[in-house]
Amino acid sequence: MEAVVASAPGKVLLTGGYLILERPNAGLVLSTNSRFFAIVKPLYHQLKPDSWAWGWTDVKLTSPQLSRESIYKLSLKNLSLEYVSSSDSKNPFVEQAVQYCVAAARATVDKNKKDSLEKLLLQGLDITILGSNDFYSYRNQIEARGLPLTPDALAALPPFASITFNAEESNGENCKPEVAKTGLGSSAAMTTAVVAALLHYLRVVDLSSVLEDHQHEKYTADLDLVHVIAQTAHCIAQGKVGSGFDVSSAVYGSQRYVRFSPEVLSSAQVAVKGTPLQEVVLEILKGTWDHERTKFSLPPLMTLLLGEPGTGGSSTPSMVGAVKKWQKADPQKSLETWRKLSEANSTLETQLSTLSKLAEQHWDEYESLIKSCSILKSEKWIQQAAKPNQEAIIKALLGARDAMLRIRYHMHQMGEAAGVPIEPESQTSLLDATMNMEGVLLAGVPGAGGFDAVFAVTLGDSGSHVASSWSSFNVLALLVREDPHGVSLESADPRTKEITSSISSVHIE
Repeated sequence: MEAVVASAPGKVLLTGGYLILERPNAGLVLSTNSRFFAIVKPLYHQLKPDSWAWGWTDVKLTSPQLSRESIYKLSLKNLSLEYVSSSDSKNPFVEQAVQYCVAAARATVDKNKKDSLEKLLLQGLDITILGSNDFYSYRNQIEARGLPLTPDALAALPPFASITFNAEESNGENCKPEVAKTGLGSSAAMTTAVVAALLHYLRVVDLSSVLEDHQHEKYTADLDLVHVIAQTAHCIAQGKVGSGFDVSSAVYGSQRYVRFSPEVLSSAQVAVKGTPLQEVVLEILKGTWDHERTKFSLPPLMTLLLGEPGTGGSSTPSMVGAVKKWQKADPQKSLETWRKLSEANSTLETQLSTLSKLAEQHWDEYESLIKSCSILKSEKWIQQAAKPNQEAIIKALLGARDAMLRIRYHMHQMGEAAGVPIEPESQTSLLDATMNMEGVLLAGVPGAGGFDAVFAVTLGDSGSHVASSWSSFNVLALLVREDPHGVSLESADPRTKEITSSISSVHIE
């Protein structure tokens, strides 16, 4: 059996922070060009003659960036994973992914393919995981080398660079997790990549048709299966049922998302107490997954930029907890704030969709307007509109800006009321300055807010100017861009691909 390589993208939640936790609120999520890769191959090429009598098979998990390797035994009877040896801490996301994927394979396998599935399992599973550099913070390393905080310094890092751990703060408190991250949803992308690679390897799904025909019904059904298993493994590993937008975008790419009802996973949460996993998986696959996703991506000639400010990351769960507490304490005020936020969110979505339609209908005018606005501050945009079509385009651009300002206002209010830094002062002054730069359409804090990151949506080629302005604010512009594609099968180990692509980009004069 050849190695199977699958990848899944990280995400940026543009709108819908907090609200996305409750149906029927929607969020706009963009998938990115930063991807997590999973490589699955057999551990043993030859089966030992007595292997059919074994009750266990071996699983090896390697994470080269962390220099970690863990060995497990997987019970072929009840699919539990036992720890044999490991150089370091556990990875619950991959562990749950392995158990649920094998359970799904067992639960859905045709009778005539049962033997080949068992043979695959007896050969052991050799799993390697790799995440793009974009998922991790390299600020400290760049500063330690005395390099300027620019995207070029990031681009100079080797692909899949080793990840350093944060030193403990001197007072014993550490404001970021041990691995410093940029907030792109690495656990969801990792879980999705592992689930996709394993389900394809175990022949539960066939993801190779992605190359020919996206609309293919069988392919869509296979993606849906990857989605359900990845959501389940991710929730169980996290110990809570989140909104799931990060897994959904890792599977399907950029989208407008409304969460599933959490009850669909209650059988899995109970299963932790000992129901056989195969039965649980069947129940979950039969469950009512009532999430909604609609196509959404940025209008043409617009670029997503992400920046990493020089302050420690904020822990999302504690911020969400504080907001929930405030909702209970002040139901009237919080409902009012959520209503206004939800209105502003859908206005922004409408304006962006309008821009995509206008680009389709009046491409030449759209293109020249975006170009001319990209070198002007927003208050001068209106002067560019002479004809009705141009006016409609400018109106939508300014409408989107206005909606973003309202979103920021209400998010800030909510943070103040709940006593958590959703848009802290340091971020406010940075975002205001960013919104005032030439060619900037939007700027905000993604997802749940905090100190982690800022995003901007820029017009035309203005992004490079924004990136260099950010470095004077001590903000590192990342190499992340929007890429609307979800999970995919790769043709080779990304480490070999990276080498060839870097060689081909060296021009010989």
